[in-house]
Amino acid sequence: MPKAGSGLSLDGLGMPLWLVLELTYKCPLKCPWCSNPVEFDHYRNELTTAEWKAVMQEGRKLGALQLGFTGGEPMLRRDLEELVEEATSLGYYTNLITSGVGLTLDRLRALKAAGLKQVQLSIQACDRELNERLVGLDVYDHKITIARAIKAEGFPMVLNVPVSRYNIEHTAAFIDLAADLGVEYVEFANLQYYNWALLNQAELLPTRDQIERSEALVREARERLGKRLTIYFVVPDYYDDRPKACMNGWGSIHLTIAPDGTALPCQEARLIKGIEFPNVRDHDLAWIWRESPGFKKFRGDSWMKEPCRSCDERGKDFGGCRCQAFLLTGDASNTDPVCAKSPNRAAVDTLIAAVQQRSEANSASLVMREGKGQTVHFEVDE
Repeated sequence: MPKAGSGLSLDGLGMPLWLVLELTYKCPLKCPWCSNPVEFDHYRNELTTAEWKAVMQEGRKLGALQLGFTGGEPMLRRDLEELVEEATSLGYYTNLITSGVGLTLDRLRALKAAGLKQVQLSIQACDRELNERLVGLDVYDHKITIARAIKAEGFPMVLNVPVSRYNIEHTAAFIDLAADLGVEYVEFANLQYYNWALLNQAELLPTRDQIERSEALVREARERLGKRLTIYFVVPDYYDDRPKACMNGWGSIHLTIAPDGTALPCQEARLIKGIEFPNVRDHDLAWIWRESPGFKKFRGDSWMKEPCRSCDERGKDFGGCRCQAFLLTGDASNTDPVCAKSPNRAAVDTLIAAVQQRSEANSASLVMREGKGQTVHFEVDE
């Protein structure tokens, strides 16, 4: 499904084609690039099973076709199989986005029986030691075991690699692993710097040379493997001179529902200050999508300032990412500073210059994702 950085361009004809349900912000891992809010432990009032079912029903009436179950870690919801079964009965194409922690063979088979169509499994390293360092838990062997189980059960599978400077040099090893596992897709998702990743931006962002070497390895593997494996490589926004068409445009085809019922035009949008986003407990999904001020705020192009307003490329990138514009300029209505035409491009260039000069000698510690009172433990099957 499209995300920040997606190059896919679609016309949803006014419908939210992709519906993402963030079932919980709870997660046993401590990834320092987590996309959940830094204050995730403030959001404890998760929607009930009945409320999630109502959201799915309203989403289908609006025209939503693809449904992603994510989090946090969605396997923490013991009603996940029931929710997948409901989604299947409504006609969704369902996708589980998981770390694999908490996913056992029994639950995997139950999810298949409920109608789950695809699994996206994240993997952060190709060895146990680095994986534990990056996620704060010894789960590497379990991830590999469950990846093989996913394929053995016949699921189409995306192996998702959140790319940082800590693992980008292992590009070839990730490709070899994906080919060995027999997955259909591997996605090298260079991090988008929001929330926890933003806290660790100076430590996580790869250098331009690292990106170029990694891309070269991906191109070679595409030629070598052909149709055996589809490889996606999402370049960090900062190393481009034009912003990506984030979410195919604000409020265009993508709708996220946060654990507490807040409806968002993208998973990161609640970090923009000054916008009040509606909640499914207070409004029906049709009003939220079509009429709410939050969803209409940056829809289309009437909100644009210069240089976007008169740019002949505005229909391609829609001004770029509103969250990125807010974080780097303080105003979500500004041109995404990634764009070479932005008057704020210097903010990006300064960051890149600092990364190029970074050395191991002056490296700082990573800020790991942690919240108060939300430590979660799973029994990990080997």
